[in-house]
Amino acid sequence: MRPVSDEDLTARARIRDVAMALFADKGVKATTIRGIAEAAGVSPGLVQHHFGAKEDLRAACDEYVLSYIRAQVKTGVTDRNLEDPGFIEHVHRTAPPLMQYLGRALVDGSPAAAAMFDELVAVTEEHLAGTDEPGADHRARATVLTAMKLGLTVLHEHVSRALGTPVFGAEGAMRVGKAQLDLIRPEFLGRELFEQARTGLEKAEGQR
Repeated sequence: MRPVSDEDLTARARIRDVAMALFADKGVKATTIRGIAEAAGVSPGLVQHHFGAKEDLRAACDEYVLSYIRAQVKTGVTDRNLEDPGFIEHVHRTAPPLMQYLGRALVDGSPAAAAMFDELVAVTEEHLAGTDEPGADHRARATVLTAMKLGLTVLHEHVSRALGTPVFGAEGAMRVGKAQLDLIRPEFLGRELFEQARTGLEKAEGQR
């Protein structure tokens, strides 16, 4: 096996990013290896060299998005960085293409999309179980909250139209984030986490 060069790694990332954009825009069925290669400025053979068949490329995109979500949940929620405007800015800058892909994947259906939903429910349930509210159905609350948040991703075109600004842009994401906090009781998320999220959004907005 020949060694992987830096150029190969760059090409692989470019192919993956282009594939995510095309899958999000056209769907997996309507997207071809040849179309991905043309958009990425590489040969179809190089796409297949890095990823194999189209379904293998789709699986790589799914895993990349899932890894991203895991990392952001850990950094923001588990490690308590929601009040850091740098973290907020990073998410607003890097998340849009991945969330657009996820929205399409949730509609079209994919094993990884289902896994992402289930994992987000599990993480949310674990957090809610730490709040002091005896008798609460944390599983149901976590499931509904996850569906509500991912619903914004699936319906992003309609949300963007209603807001008059792209929901995946900095302004739209800021408005959506603040609206979510306005609609959720602080006790539901835990007041400390709630206040961190509110502070982070206010700081990020102040730096724009």
